Amino acid sequence: MNRRDFFTKMILSGVAMNLSNQASAKNNSAKKKMPVIFLGHGSPMNAIAQNDFTKVLSKLSKKIPTPKAILIVSAHWLTEGTYVTAMDKPKTIHDFGGFPDELYKIEYKAQGNKKIAKEIVSKLSKSHEDLSWGLDHGTWSVLKHIYPKANIPVIQLSIDTNLDTKGFYELGSKLQFLREAGVLIMGSGNLVHNLRDLDWNETAPVFPWAREFDEWLKEHLVKNNHQALAFDFANHKLIKRAHPSLDHYIPLIYMLGATTSSDKIEFLYEGFQNGSISMRSVMWS
Repeated sequence: MNRRDFFTKMILSGVAMNLSNQASAKNNSAKKKMPVIFLGHGSPMNAIAQNDFTKVLSKLSKKIPTPKAILIVSAHWLTEGTYVTAMDKPKTIHDFGGFPDELYKIEYKAQGNKKIAKEIVSKLSKSHEDLSWGLDHGTWSVLKHIYPKANIPVIQLSIDTNLDTKGFYELGSKLQFLREAGVLIMGSGNLVHNLRDLDWNETAPVFPWAREFDEWLKEHLVKNNHQALAFDFANHKLIKRAHPSLDHYIPLIYMLGATTSSDKIEFLYEGFQNGSISMRSVMWS
């Protein structure tokens, strides 16, 4: 399946699923566990920017327990099948073009963790270890601010283009065990991501349609309405405008699956860049 067919399938499927049974079955243990975080990452320029968004990132490590490792689902790693980086020293991938030389000189030298990677693969059916990818800019551009010393091991989990929204959600639920093991689960994308309508001025006014879709998401995040966020969004009147392709939305679905009904939600950041990029970032803990 090619990339275009994949995203068309996601938009048209409108997968409906009764989540009430799953919600009641989720682990409601009072045991201390790591949070789940979805971050907007926006332009690669945020890696070197000092703005309201990156200032929030720079304070995030003080808000949460120090993780044993980080597992991150980035919008920029799409594969046929599910892959988990399993190398000791993942390379820094500069997966963009036309930006200042300063960005291409950045090396985020976090270690990997083979043991945890193997454990994840053992828990996820039909998943595979990967030794060729690394850390793409959806990962290192945000972690550079959160953990600037790169002193926390990082593992990436790919987005499986063979799955539908139900598959993303269910796979996310299989990651819940990591929270009890001290692993921080993160998703990196954007809740509104339209590069076609983008204004090159970072502080440009927000397009009304972008604001409307972002506010719809906020409403259902506050309500913890997984049915709307993981499935019904595909039928929203603005979905094709807010997401001409769904790669930057899908990490949210993985994160929803990794949460439990006892989690409390916090908006780490609310705002837009370039008029059509929502930087809304969410934590469940």
